[in-house]
Amino acid sequence: MNVGITCYPTYGGSGIVATELGMELANRGHEVHFITYANPIRLDGDTPRIHYHEVEVSNYPLFQYPPYCLALASRMFEVAESYDLDVLHVHYAVPHSISAMLAQQMLAPTRRLPFITTLHGTDITLVGADRSYFPITKFSMEHSNGITAVSDYLRRQTVEVFGVINEIRTITNFVNCERYHPDNLKTGAAHYAPAGEKLLLHLSNFRP
Repeated sequence: MNVGITCYPTYGGSGIVATELGMELANRGHEVHFITYANPIRLDGDTPRIHYHEVEVSNYPLFQYPPYCLALASRMFEVAESYDLDVLHVHYAVPHSISAMLAQQMLAPTRRLPFITTLHGTDITLVGADRSYFPITKFSMEHSNGITAVSDYLRRQTVEVFGVINEIRTITNFVNCERYHPDNLKTGAAHYAPAGEKLLLHLSNFRP
């Protein structure tokens, strides 16, 4: 498949999970196109079948706030058309799902381009729930061809806060166990801390 992925290229759930997912898809033989305003921090550009397409935003003096959402939609459309993308996978609802929806409509006269929206947390509980973004966030989710959330809690919050009736599938964040494992995993030794030492496990941020 030819997959377009849009995320925030910084540290955080959207950028890290999307980047790792894209690289794994590329390792499995898919062509992956990252479409964002900067090269994702965790992206290994030497990975075969990985492509990066920068979104350039005009600094025209008329705009107090450069319209990144529109520039992103245009870039998504261009990449989808040039590389015959099969699907867009956008991480973080605001504004990526809105841009994907516009790109889909721009391409509609010639062919179908589905897009999947993955919700990561604050895009729903904070930003999307803000009254300035609530209607357009709800609209774009309802027009997504698929919605996933990284936890059951976030899935429930999306249904309760936005009243979204579309199916939302929970796909939890993942760990590459071939890369991250105890040093003694291959020896079969017991995984206990030496006497007097403590083990600390950190899973993202400490929230219920």
